[in-house]
Amino acid sequence: MPEKNDTPAPRTVARSLAELNGDPNAILKAYAAAAPFRAATAEELTTPDNPYRRPVRPDDLGWLDYSKVLPADEQQLLSGLLGHRMLRNAYDAEHGLLPPDGNAAARADGAVFHAPDTRLLAALARPVLEHHLFGFLEEGREPLAAPTVDAVKAGVRAYRDGLRDEPPTAFATATSVKDAHGAGVYLLLQLGAFLPAGYTAVARGALAETGAAHPGLRPFLLSVWQRWTEAADDYRALWTGAGLSPSATAHWQFLLGSSLARGNHLLGLGLDGGRLGRLLGALAQFLIERETTAAPLAATLRDTLGHAVPYPRPPAAGTALEPDDLVDRLLGPLPGLFGEPFVVAFHEGFTDAVRYARAWDADLTAQLAWADRVDDFKTYAERVQDHLTTEHIEVDLDTFVESHEETSTTHVHDDHRLVMVESGQMHFWHNVTHRIALSEGDKLLIPTSRLHGSVVLSGTCVYHQPIIPEDMFQKFTTD
Repeated sequence: MPEKNDTPAPRTVARSLAELNGDPNAILKAYAAAAPFRAATAEELTTPDNPYRRPVRPDDLGWLDYSKVLPADEQQLLSGLLGHRMLRNAYDAEHGLLPPDGNAAARADGAVFHAPDTRLLAALARPVLEHHLFGFLEEGREPLAAPTVDAVKAGVRAYRDGLRDEPPTAFATATSVKDAHGAGVYLLLQLGAFLPAGYTAVARGALAETGAAHPGLRPFLLSVWQRWTEAADDYRALWTGAGLSPSATAHWQFLLGSSLARGNHLLGLGLDGGRLGRLLGALAQFLIERETTAAPLAATLRDTLGHAVPYPRPPAAGTALEPDDLVDRLLGPLPGLFGEPFVVAFHEGFTDAVRYARAWDADLTAQLAWADRVDDFKTYAERVQDHLTTEHIEVDLDTFVESHEETSTTHVHDDHRLVMVESGQMHFWHNVTHRIALSEGDKLLIPTSRLHGSVVLSGTCVYHQPIIPEDMFQKFTTD
């Protein structure tokens, strides 16, 4: 169908409802107040037995503003992370979820997660979040040379060739850091945030009523989905072999906002029947990336995790996916039936997915590099604090007084923060494999957008967080 108007009427109605009284943030606060999204406790670093338990940090919504589009260069800030957490929860409410056993905590959270009132709030929250998180995509798209299938194929070929020449930088980073095993675990966690979501979007595409217009689309997408389900045992073995749960949300607190964003982009398109063209374009990127990076990814996981890696398999049964063939399979006769707008929509979905993939690679690379150099950032913190003291420089700071087992759900900061412990002890974490002990006098420099959390170990812990200007951060983090 033509896609000149890419915003269906129901979405506009829902947005109007969400913005009653001119405050779309009120809907998000009401949605995030649901029990499964409450702040994490000390025992909830991971939640392998409860797929509904997904801490959002709802208290932070009191000062974040979701009424406007989040710019491209701010996507990894706090509103992006919390926004994608909430949006993933809203999307997943549309799917059946079963915990590994019938434990009481999961039953209670599951009843709220799928309750009609929660789902209604999720439906109202979705357009607010989609506007905030996805709105930037409407600007800065790589233009299509011509609204033709040949031009689309050329773009997909160029992307595939680029991936062949330069696989994601995060793969090389994971193998080069001192703690390669920890980096491999973290890489695996991020894959778990969007791979299952991507294949769910494949299945959603197969459910579309396209048999009359494009008889070959459903069988092709079903073959991709079937191959994914056939790999389920290998997928579980890989996760459990790394000491992880294969549940997509078991390690919820360690999922980067950029990882959630990739899954949300695909899930959102799969749930929006009015944007089939963009969905097929996004799936083209997803499948080409899966095919092209399968070997380097498997090598990276073998090198970092230290055991045989039976997964990933190619995404389509029996045959390799060449770009031209993939585009033909996905588009088929649709351009001839629905014209140039469908081709343009396909290109938009493809290039949007490429943008998310590249942003994810950069974000993950930065996170892996910082996590591996925590000791260096302790040294940098001493330098910064000494400079502030000797030069009598005053900067804005936050002071926290927290009690035993008080927990900070993982988060990011919108600025560089210097953590200084005045008294007490705490554990600081950036990966499921690490707990870093901090006590009186210890300092740590945390760059903007680096995911981390903490828990207090002593009866009371007092610590300060001075905000470090960019020029000062650069000056004292250059070796």
